[in-house]
Amino acid sequence: MDVPLRLSATDMRELGYQAVDQVVDHLATLRERPVGGPSDRKEIEALLDGGLPIEPGDAFEVMSEAVRQVRDNIVHTDHPRFLAYIPGPSTYVGAVADFLASGLNVFAGQWLVGAGPAVMERITIDWLRTVCGFPATAGGLFVSGGTMANLVAIHAARTRNGDGHGHGDGDGDGDGDGDGDGDGDGLVYVTSQTHGSIRQGLGFIGFRPDQIRVVGTDAHQRMDVASLRKHIARDEHAGLWPTCVVATAGTTNTGAVDPLDELADLCAEHDLWLHVDGAYGAAAVLSERAGGLLSGLGRADSIALDPHKWWFQPYEAGCVLVRDESALLDAYSMNAEILRETRHGSAPLNYYDIGPQLTRGFRALKLWMSFKTFGLDGFQQAIEHGIELAEHAEKQLGGDRWEIVSPAQLAIVTFRPRVPGATKDQVDALTRRIAAGTLEDGFALILTTEIHGRPVLRLCVTHPETTARDIEDVIALLERLADEASRLRPGGSDPA
Repeated sequence: MDVPLRLSATDMRELGYQAVDQVVDHLATLRERPVGGPSDRKEIEALLDGGLPIEPGDAFEVMSEAVRQVRDNIVHTDHPRFLAYIPGPSTYVGAVADFLASGLNVFAGQWLVGAGPAVMERITIDWLRTVCGFPATAGGLFVSGGTMANLVAIHAARTRNGDGHGHGDGDGDGDGDGDGDGDGDGLVYVTSQTHGSIRQGLGFIGFRPDQIRVVGTDAHQRMDVASLRKHIARDEHAGLWPTCVVATAGTTNTGAVDPLDELADLCAEHDLWLHVDGAYGAAAVLSERAGGLLSGLGRADSIALDPHKWWFQPYEAGCVLVRDESALLDAYSMNAEILRETRHGSAPLNYYDIGPQLTRGFRALKLWMSFKTFGLDGFQQAIEHGIELAEHAEKQLGGDRWEIVSPAQLAIVTFRPRVPGATKDQVDALTRRIAAGTLEDGFALILTTEIHGRPVLRLCVTHPETTARDIEDVIALLERLADEASRLRPGGSDPA
């Protein structure tokens, strides 16, 4: 008798073999193919919208259609010449881990049905807390990405019990109002370089605009400690409740790292929670080339990591670490009638007690398998490679053609074209045209960000298979696009 929604063992095996072949072919031939190009929504909808399927179809034909339509209508963020954003490259081992976690249908929310995965996640978290310099009291969990990791940590900071963090009032919510509702007047300190998802996301977890302070930055786009000190002093004098400072280890605009040691000193002085958004840059703690940039990371109260960035994992993989895991228990521990038996057993690990999800997938497996396969040395070499290539790019961009706006920091360098006689507006327009030109060309992708209100081209080098030759070829492409966009030719003078 046929079993509903189940293929035969033979067909499942063959479908899996073909899926593996598709992924391996993608990875093996990626360098020879374009990064991607502009998409037309109407065309894609016309291709994919065949109506709701009522009758069963052939699984092999369905998979072939899915691979074709997806592969042909995405920008390949895992391409060695995708230099536009930080996320992208991932290990095949991580992809296999995702397949196994899905195929085994692991429920990683509670101990009763996922004891083995819970211990594997705890071990992987322990590896990360060791790398980041956190003590044995630390803990954490995997979440969807950096956005959730940051917000989970900041909510924990706000609801921390009165044990030396925040202004405890005896009701356990740390909001200073004694009513236990968690919506008090705690203040969060950010900068203009704090990731936009954090500034937006603070509203999701109940912070009003008047509870958010934007601190000044120094000449290197880092949080200015003197400015922060003034903000805190003014707020304390007004009888308000400074709660959390959000520092960044590797800003998305320029790769800047806030002065973590100085911030840790200031936070300790004023009894504030120091959270570090290290979604991308914290991975550079493995790198000797990063020097002392990450000094002080281990002094934070919480850190957000994004293993699908510079830890080379498939999407989605975020991680939140806290110096004292009880802070997460205070913020998220949940009791419900249906969960009574999940607390049985030997020291059960229930991740619904330390994070906002009850139902959650087994995200830790991919990093566990990748660490076990390649070792910490392999990750260190890959991160060092990105830093070296960004420095190589800066050298190649030096000269008369390009203005370096922010030098290579971690794996990011920003720049814009030099056009003698052109106005700022003309240079800005040309900068944006160059970025748009890379998308249309397809060989590589470079996009813009803004520094001091003006666009710059931003080159992010995190792919372990990107080469120095790739960087040189991409710069040559940018120069050609600059010439075409500005109608400049050798000996020409029209900057428009």
